[in-house]
Parts: sequence; structure tokens; C-alpha cells
Amino acid sequence: MQVDLLVENAQVFNTFIQKFEAKHVAIAGERFFYISEENLKYLEPKATIDAGGRHMIPGLIDCHMHIESSMTIPSIFSKAALYHGVTTIIADSHEVANVFGLKGVEAFLQAETELDIFYAIPSSVPSTTVDLETTGGVIGLPEVRELLKSPKVMCLGEAMNFKGIISEPDSLIRQIIRECQTTRPTMPIEGHVPKITKEDLATFIYHGVTADHTHQSPASIYEKICNGMFLEMQGKSITKENIQTIVDNHFYEYVALITDDVMADDLLEGHLNQIVKNAIKCGMPAEWAIYTSTYTPAKRMGFQDRGAIAPGQMADFILLDDLAQLDIYQVYKKGQLVHTKGENIQAPEATENFPAEFYQSVHCKMAELIDFQLTAPADATEASCNVMQIQEVGTFTKPVQRILPVKNGIVDWENSGLALVVVMERYGKNGNIAYGLVENTLTKKGAVATTWAHDHHNVMVLGTSAADMVVAQQRLVEIQGGYIVVDQERVVAECPLPIGGILSAAPLSVLGTELKAVRKAMVDLGYKNMNEIMSFSTLSLPVSPAIKITDIGMMDTRTQAIIPVIARFK
Repeated sequence: MQVDLLVENAQVFNTFIQKFEAKHVAIAGERFFYISEENLKYLEPKATIDAGGRHMIPGLIDCHMHIESSMTIPSIFSKAALYHGVTTIIADSHEVANVFGLKGVEAFLQAETELDIFYAIPSSVPSTTVDLETTGGVIGLPEVRELLKSPKVMCLGEAMNFKGIISEPDSLIRQIIRECQTTRPTMPIEGHVPKITKEDLATFIYHGVTADHTHQSPASIYEKICNGMFLEMQGKSITKENIQTIVDNHFYEYVALITDDVMADDLLEGHLNQIVKNAIKCGMPAEWAIYTSTYTPAKRMGFQDRGAIAPGQMADFILLDDLAQLDIYQVYKKGQLVHTKGENIQAPEATENFPAEFYQSVHCKMAELIDFQLTAPADATEASCNVMQIQEVGTFTKPVQRILPVKNGIVDWENSGLALVVVMERYGKNGNIAYGLVENTLTKKGAVATTWAHDHHNVMVLGTSAADMVVAQQRLVEIQGGYIVVDQERVVAECPLPIGGILSAAPLSVLGTELKAVRKAMVDLGYKNMNEIMSFSTLSLPVSPAIKITDIGMMDTRTQAIIPVIARFK
């Protein structure tokens, strides 16, 4: 038998014994044919490469991620992911679904890419209910049934409506889960299960949710895995304490390393490969870090043709110059070389042909100063206010109360040390405007605005100056979405996202540079978080603990009760 490619003198990762072995690897077509310590030249390869003793590992598989978090489109994302050794992803496109519904998901499904992109059915569009947040699209049972027909669909995307899963038997999310279980009984049901424990955790699992990707602790890792839940470990969960819990309990079979969200500027530097490197730095043996970024995600998603270097498996592989650093020398996809060390990320022409309406989706009035006022009774002297307090690590918030002065019937939030956050409905459906107060954001006068507001993607403006907030909002509407930072009524950074207000077809180098400028401008205004942009963009995510805001108002994300900005006046 003649083979297409022979890789000689490699230290090949044997997935099934979690060890490296000196081997030669024969590839026929798009698949591995034979792996042996014997000389395989008798197979008359069409091409031969000498690995020079380099480590050879399977291509990385990211089983839980969102392309839209990189703010780019599938054709451009494909090149960047392959550059970093990622050869297969399962994308939950619930961001574009929240803006355009099924039409948005289908636009992604139709994209032709070198990277293998499979999809999760967006299960929570909106993330709560249409009564609690306004979205451009809704994914209901008819849309789920249509998506179940696609061979590219591998799982149900993260089920995140806590109240709907826990206590509402006829909720849309429970109906969607039942539909998937009936139509595809072996389909994985992904979950968004933050800080959920004991009986509530059991209820999630009982109703079919068998994986979680949210921020973990040693206690949550132990409890969830002991209850049969598969854990997908994103960047903020990769800590020494968490990794030690996995190592001590030999939990590798029940864990996959994933990205979840990688911003455009970070994508220039790395993707899942960075998570793997961090896991190794935090104490996970390199062999198990590779195992949990190749084999366990493949098995979680039901793949039988990838995740290992073995006969019949897809010939997706990486040659490494350094194992511990995961220093990539070359990346191969289906037996073809797609990247060599030293090359820049390619900037392909976008192949997607999006409808014209995707570029004109922000239907929101231009703001005025009055839109950023909190009014009070004429005789009030102070207001007891409910406030969202952000943390320096992660995206969770907690509710606190603060006393603000009232002057001439107006709550003086601009001199309170707090920021005002305003969410304005952008789809032309109802014109809702909701208000909240936030602690630990901007320390200087300024404003930040975006349409990349998890997950409803309405216009969201945060500021310590009403005048700056007006400038930011108006510029955001003018460019049809993106990120804007304003200082002293002047736009100091912007990142246009004209496709649905969440995506750009600009080269990744351009997009990443623009986003870096936004991040720096936020830091210059005093915003302090491990990921400033994500911290801001998730203030609007009403399924993430513990208090967030939609166009309806601030919300207790566990009970879904609306929380008024002003608790009482005095």
C-alpha cells in the first residue's frame, strides 16, 4: 500500500497509555494509517518529513467555545485557530442567535472553513425569557427541530436558565432538553452551572444537564464530578488549587480543557494552546494536559474519528519544539501542512456572504443628557440605592447598597464614586431603557459603550460622566455597534463591529489592535479586572451570579426578581 505522508523520528503521544514513544507515522489520505517503531519506507510514501525527535501530539479540540467572542467570522477565525494548533471546535453560536435568531446560526453553519467547525444548538436564546430581556431572535422548539437535522450539530449548547430548569416543568429550556433527548438520545447536553450545588445541582443533572464550563473551585470540581458531571475547564478555572484537585483525584477522564471565550486581541497570541500551557504550569502533567485537550473532548462530543494518533483517526497533529511550553513547530490538518513556526497568522478573504440586514441591526435612538438622569422626589435629600459590585477576578458580581445624595430632584450619581450603567433596547421592538449602578469600575470621568452585551446584545453604556455617556452612545449607534471609550467628551478608542453589532470582517491584526486600544483606554479610566472587556460585557448577563442588568432592569440572577435601582428615598 502506498501512503501519502510518512512522519519519521517522532516522539508520538500514545493516547491510550498516556506516554510518548519513538515511532514513525504513516498517513493515507486524510487519516493515520500505521504507527510503528519499524522503518515504514516500504509503504512508498509520496512525501516524507523528518520530525527530528520532536514531540507529536493530536490536534487540539475545543469542545466548548463561542466564535463570536473573538468578534470575527468563521473564515477568519479558522486560520487563527489552526495557527495555534486547534484543529476541531464545537461552537455554540448563541451570540449571533440572540441578534438574528435561526438565520444567524444558519449563516455560520454555511461557512466553509479549513478548520473543522461543529456546532451546539443554542439552547438559551434569550438566556432567560422574553419577559426579562429583549433579543433580536428567539430559538424555540421549531428552530431546535430544524437544527437537529444538521450533521454539523453535535450537542445542545449551554442550558443556563436556572429558574426554568429548577422549578418550571413547562419552561422552554426544559422542553428543548426533552426534544433533544427524544430525537437524539445520545446527544450531550451542555450546562451553565455557576455556584449551583447540592439539590439544585442534582436537579440540573436529573433533567439531563451533564457538563459545566463555568468558574470552578476545588469544592465544586469534587462535588460536580462525584455527581457525574463532566467539567470543561476554561482559563479562569486553571489555578494551582483546581489542578491539584484534578491530579490528586485522577479526575482526568471527566475533564476537558476549553476556551469558552477568547477576545480578538488575545486570539493573536493564543487559543486553546494557552490553556494547555497554563494547566501544565499549574501542575498538570503534560501528558494529561494533552489528553484532556484532545481525547476527552472528542469522546465527550461523540467523535470516533479524532483525538488520538492511531489507525483510522483524522490526521490532525502538531509537532512541538518544546513539550512543557507547548512550543508549536508545525500544524497539520487532515495530513496537510497548515502552519510552520515563524509564519504570521494568515489574513484570508472573508468567504461569508451575510445578508444586508446584518450590517444595519442597531435600531436605537440617539441618547440625550436626560437619558442618563436618575430622578427623585423634589423633597428627597438622599437615596438608598441597589448597586452591582464587580470583582477584580472573574465576572461574578454581588449586590450591595449605597447611600447617594439627591440634589434638586436628581440623584447625584456622578459624584458618588459609582458608575451609572444604562441598557437601551436596540432591535426596534419596544424602546426599553433600564438603569443600574456599579461599584469598582471607572475611577476617572469617562464612559464605555458596547453592543457586545452578553447575551441580549442591546446597547449598554457605562460611565461616570453623563456628557461622556452621550458621546459614547451616539458614536456607537453611528458605527452600528462595537466598543467605544470616551474621555472628556472625546472618543479615545473604538472597535467597530458592524455585523450584528458583535462581529467584524476586518483582518484579525486590525481587529485585535482596535480591541487592544479599547482595553488600554478602559484601564486608563481606572477599570480593573483580569479581563476588563469581559467584565464590562457580562454586566448584562442575567444568568451569571449574582446581580446583572438587561433592558428590563437589574435582576437577581438566581430568582429572576427585578431589583429597583432606588430602594428608597429619604
